[in-house]
Amino acid sequence: MKNVRYIVVVGAVMAFFAADVLAQRRPVRRTPTPPRVVTTNTAVTQAAAMKEGAEKVAIQIKNTTRFLYILGGVAKGIEDLDKDTRANRAAREANEANKQDLLQAIRNLRAGLAALEVEFRTKDPLKRHLIHIQGITDLSGQTEDLARAGRFMDAGKPLLTVVEKLSDTLVAMR
Repeated sequence: MKNVRYIVVVGAVMAFFAADVLAQRRPVRRTPTPPRVVTTNTAVTQAAAMKEGAEKVAIQIKNTTRFLYILGGVAKGIEDLDKDTRANRAAREANEANKQDLLQAIRNLRAGLAALEVEFRTKDPLKRHLIHIQGITDLSGQTEDLARAGRFMDAGKPLLTVVEKLSDTLVAMR
Protein backbone atom coordinates (compact mmCIF):
# COMPACT_ATOMS: atom_id res chain seq x y z
CA MET A 1 0.00 0.00 0.00
CA LYS A 2 2.91 2.26 0.59
CA ASN A 3 3.94 1.71 -2.97
CA VAL A 4 0.55 2.71 -4.29
CA ARG A 5 0.56 5.87 -2.20
CA TYR A 6 4.05 6.67 -3.35
CA ILE A 7 3.08 6.16 -7.01
CA VAL A 8 -0.02 8.36 -6.65
CA VAL A 9 1.98 11.20 -5.03
CA VAL A 10 4.72 11.00 -7.67
CA GLY A 11 2.07 10.91 -10.43
CA ALA A 12 0.30 13.99 -9.00
CA VAL A 13 3.59 15.92 -8.74
CA MET A 14 4.51 15.00 -12.32
CA ALA A 15 1.07 16.03 -13.58
CA PHE A 16 1.42 19.36 -11.76
CA PHE A 17 4.82 20.03 -13.34
CA ALA A 18 3.61 18.86 -16.75
CA ALA A 19 0.80 21.44 -16.66
CA ASP A 20 3.34 24.17 -15.84
CA VAL A 21 5.52 23.05 -18.74
CA LEU A 22 2.56 23.31 -21.15
CA ALA A 23 1.76 26.79 -19.86
CA GLN A 24 5.31 27.98 -20.56
CA ARG A 25 5.32 26.99 -24.20
CA ARG A 26 6.23 29.67 -26.60
CA PRO A 27 3.31 31.07 -28.57
CA VAL A 28 3.40 30.42 -32.25
CA ARG A 29 4.20 33.62 -34.06
CA ARG A 30 2.10 34.15 -37.07
CA THR A 31 3.00 36.70 -39.61
CA PRO A 32 0.20 39.20 -39.93
CA THR A 33 -1.63 38.94 -43.18
CA PRO A 34 -1.39 42.09 -45.18
CA PRO A 35 -4.66 43.97 -45.41
CA ARG A 36 -6.55 43.29 -48.56
CA VAL A 37 -6.83 46.24 -50.80
CA VAL A 38 -10.26 46.40 -52.31
CA THR A 39 -10.18 48.25 -55.55
CA THR A 40 -13.39 49.59 -56.91
CA ASN A 41 -13.83 50.23 -60.51
CA THR A 42 -14.78 53.88 -60.49
CA ALA A 43 -16.13 53.71 -64.00
CA VAL A 44 -18.55 50.99 -62.94
CA THR A 45 -19.69 52.87 -59.82
CA GLN A 46 -20.08 56.11 -61.77
CA ALA A 47 -22.10 54.34 -64.44
CA ALA A 48 -24.33 52.83 -61.76
CA ALA A 49 -24.81 56.24 -60.13
CA MET A 50 -25.64 57.78 -63.51
CA LYS A 51 -28.16 55.05 -64.26
CA GLU A 52 -29.79 55.46 -60.86
CA GLY A 53 -29.90 59.24 -61.33
CA ALA A 54 -31.45 58.88 -64.78
CA GLU A 55 -34.11 56.55 -63.38
CA LYS A 56 -34.97 59.07 -60.68
CA VAL A 57 -35.21 61.86 -63.26
CA ALA A 58 -37.54 59.70 -65.34
CA ILE A 59 -39.72 59.04 -62.30
CA GLN A 60 -40.00 62.77 -61.61
CA ILE A 61 -40.90 63.44 -65.26
CA LYS A 62 -43.70 60.89 -64.94
CA ASN A 63 -44.90 62.33 -61.62
CA THR A 64 -44.88 65.91 -62.88
CA THR A 65 -46.62 65.19 -66.18
CA ARG A 66 -49.26 63.07 -64.43
CA PHE A 67 -49.78 65.90 -61.96
CA LEU A 68 -50.11 68.45 -64.77
CA TYR A 69 -52.70 66.28 -66.51
CA ILE A 70 -54.80 66.03 -63.37
CA LEU A 71 -54.22 69.69 -62.43
CA GLY A 72 -55.87 70.91 -65.64
CA GLY A 73 -59.27 69.43 -64.83
CA VAL A 74 -59.14 70.07 -61.10
CA ALA A 75 -58.00 73.69 -61.48
CA LYS A 76 -60.76 74.43 -63.96
CA GLY A 77 -63.37 73.01 -61.61
CA ILE A 78 -62.03 74.92 -58.59
CA GLU A 79 -61.88 78.25 -60.40
CA ASP A 80 -65.34 77.78 -61.95
CA LEU A 81 -66.84 77.07 -58.54
CA ASP A 82 -65.09 80.11 -57.07
CA LYS A 83 -66.70 82.31 -59.74
CA ASP A 84 -70.13 80.75 -59.32
CA THR A 85 -72.14 82.98 -57.01
CA ARG A 86 -75.06 80.57 -56.93
CA ALA A 87 -73.06 77.67 -55.39
CA ASN A 88 -74.42 76.44 -52.08
CA ARG A 89 -72.49 76.28 -48.86
CA ALA A 90 -71.70 72.54 -49.09
CA ALA A 91 -70.21 73.00 -52.56
CA ARG A 92 -68.06 75.88 -51.35
CA GLU A 93 -66.80 73.83 -48.38
CA ALA A 94 -65.99 70.92 -50.67
CA ASN A 95 -64.18 73.35 -52.97
CA GLU A 96 -62.06 74.63 -50.06
CA ALA A 97 -61.20 71.05 -49.12
CA ASN A 98 -60.18 70.41 -52.74
CA LYS A 99 -57.96 73.49 -52.68
CA GLN A 100 -56.19 72.25 -49.55
CA ASP A 101 -55.74 68.79 -51.06
CA LEU A 102 -54.31 70.32 -54.21
CA LEU A 103 -51.90 72.47 -52.21
CA GLN A 104 -50.73 69.38 -50.31
CA ALA A 105 -50.22 67.51 -53.59
CA ILE A 106 -48.12 70.43 -54.87
CA ARG A 107 -46.03 70.32 -51.67
CA ASN A 108 -45.48 66.58 -52.10
CA LEU A 109 -44.43 67.05 -55.71
CA ARG A 110 -42.10 69.85 -54.66
CA ALA A 111 -40.51 67.63 -51.98
CA GLY A 112 -39.71 64.96 -54.57
CA LEU A 113 -38.20 67.52 -56.94
CA ALA A 114 -36.16 69.07 -54.12
CA ALA A 115 -34.80 65.65 -53.12
CA LEU A 116 -33.77 65.02 -56.72
CA GLU A 117 -32.02 68.37 -56.98
CA VAL A 118 -30.19 67.75 -53.69
CA GLU A 119 -29.04 64.36 -54.95
CA PHE A 120 -27.58 65.99 -58.04
CA ARG A 121 -25.79 68.51 -55.82
CA THR A 122 -24.26 65.91 -53.51
CA LYS A 123 -23.30 62.93 -55.69
CA ASP A 124 -20.08 63.46 -57.61
CA PRO A 125 -21.03 61.60 -60.81
CA LEU A 126 -24.24 63.64 -61.07
CA LYS A 127 -22.75 67.07 -60.31
CA ARG A 128 -21.82 67.74 -63.90
CA HIS A 129 -25.53 67.58 -64.85
CA LEU A 130 -26.62 69.93 -62.09
CA ILE A 131 -26.65 72.84 -64.52
CA HIS A 132 -29.55 71.23 -66.41
CA ILE A 133 -31.66 70.43 -63.37
CA GLN A 134 -30.86 73.42 -61.20
CA GLY A 135 -33.87 75.55 -60.29
CA ILE A 136 -36.62 72.94 -60.37
CA THR A 137 -37.27 73.42 -56.67
CA ASP A 138 -37.74 77.15 -57.16
CA LEU A 139 -40.09 76.57 -60.08
CA SER A 140 -42.20 74.18 -58.02
CA GLY A 141 -42.22 76.86 -55.30
CA GLN A 142 -43.68 79.29 -57.85
CA THR A 143 -46.39 76.73 -58.56
CA GLU A 144 -47.23 76.56 -54.88
CA ASP A 145 -47.30 80.36 -54.59
CA LEU A 146 -49.66 80.68 -57.56
CA ALA A 147 -51.95 78.00 -56.14
CA ARG A 148 -52.03 79.73 -52.75
CA ALA A 149 -53.01 82.94 -54.52
CA GLY A 150 -55.96 81.13 -56.11
CA ARG A 151 -54.46 81.09 -59.62
CA PHE A 152 -54.74 77.36 -60.14
CA MET A 153 -54.84 77.50 -63.94
CA ASP A 154 -51.58 79.47 -64.01
CA ALA A 155 -49.96 77.19 -61.42
CA GLY A 156 -49.16 74.58 -64.06
CA LYS A 157 -46.97 76.86 -66.20
CA PRO A 158 -43.84 76.66 -64.01
CA LEU A 159 -44.28 72.88 -63.92
CA LEU A 160 -44.04 72.79 -67.71
CA THR A 161 -40.61 74.39 -67.36
CA VAL A 162 -39.74 71.76 -64.74
CA VAL A 163 -40.62 68.98 -67.19
CA GLU A 164 -38.46 70.66 -69.85
CA LYS A 165 -35.51 70.87 -67.46
CA LEU A 166 -35.92 67.26 -66.39
CA SER A 167 -36.10 66.13 -70.02
CA ASP A 168 -32.98 68.12 -70.91
CA THR A 169 -31.20 66.52 -67.96
CA LEU A 170 -32.20 63.05 -69.07
CA VAL A 171 -30.94 63.70 -72.60
CA ALA A 172 -27.63 65.08 -71.26
CA MET A 173 -27.13 62.00 -69.09
CA ARG A 174 -27.06 59.59 -72.03
